[in-house]
Amino acid sequence: MKYIKELPKVEHIQKELPLSKTQMSARQERLKDIEDILSGRSAKKIICIGPCSADREDAVLDYMLRLAKLQEKLEDRFLFIPRIYTSKPRTNGQGYKGLLHRPDATSGEDDIFAGVIAMRKMHLHVIQETGMFGADELLYTEANAYISDLLSYVAVGARSVENQGHRLIASGLKIPVGMKNPTSGDFSILLNSIISAQSSQLTMYQNWEVQTEGNDYAHAILRGYMDRQGILHPNYHYEDLCDFYDLYRKQNLKNMSVIIDCSHANSRKHYDEQIRIAREIFDICDKNRSLDRFIKGIMIESYIEDGSQIIGQGIYGKSVTDACLGWKKTEKLLYALYEV
Repeated sequence: MKYIKELPKVEHIQKELPLSKTQMSARQERLKDIEDILSGRSAKKIICIGPCSADREDAVLDYMLRLAKLQEKLEDRFLFIPRIYTSKPRTNGQGYKGLLHRPDATSGEDDIFAGVIAMRKMHLHVIQETGMFGADELLYTEANAYISDLLSYVAVGARSVENQGHRLIASGLKIPVGMKNPTSGDFSILLNSIISAQSSQLTMYQNWEVQTEGNDYAHAILRGYMDRQGILHPNYHYEDLCDFYDLYRKQNLKNMSVIIDCSHANSRKHYDEQIRIAREIFDICDKNRSLDRFIKGIMIESYIEDGSQIIGQGIYGKSVTDACLGWKKTEKLLYALYEV
């Protein structure tokens, strides 16, 4: 292992790029709004939406400004949480790993020192320009410390959800955490991760021995799964949700909630299928009152342009990782869901 450079201190970065008191207060209000939905005190649905990866600030901010305008129109039914994913898991460790690793996606050069600054700036600029507080993935627990005071939501991915370190850190976060089902699709593993995250834990964090309080708003995200032959399968269908509801209820967990990821294995990575899946979820909610209370929202991978591109092509607002639903189709879909 070769030591390259020491990363900036978290306290230093927070001091250099702080939230204002007004923004801190607004964030607390947004956290309460999300908690009200997850607890059932509010009937609104969460729409966690945005690019697969937040690759460049100008395009991400452009997208989020559009989303903020739409939120104003649909706020009586929906609460938008912007996806600003700055770290990306890679199955074989190769390829673009997100803004944290490569703050300039076109340069081909990784620079984590610059990346921790760039990811905080991006989240902060979205807050400053739109008033919305974003979601990120809890991929690296060390990186989370640089942005945890800016976020309104965190997702633990399918590859990380079985990891004890991620579960224990999730139990100490002061924001709602969505735990994705593992790539195998095993519901028991997913439920164990929620039990762990909702429980008080003794663990390590930023060179400290810490005691967590447990995260009452840890909950499930269903994203489909892969079988032994590498074939992708959905787990959002009515029968899947009924089975999962019964298993979840037996655990007697707090704030029983599930969010459906319309992308990934659920869509078999066909981005246009997200439209049909989102409509199906809202149709299920309309027809089954118990599932309507259980399903608290959906996730959608969406950007300015349809599809994806090879990194280096430089097409503005087009994903450099998984293919995304373009803005025109996204806007049309959200208006249609609002009318359901």
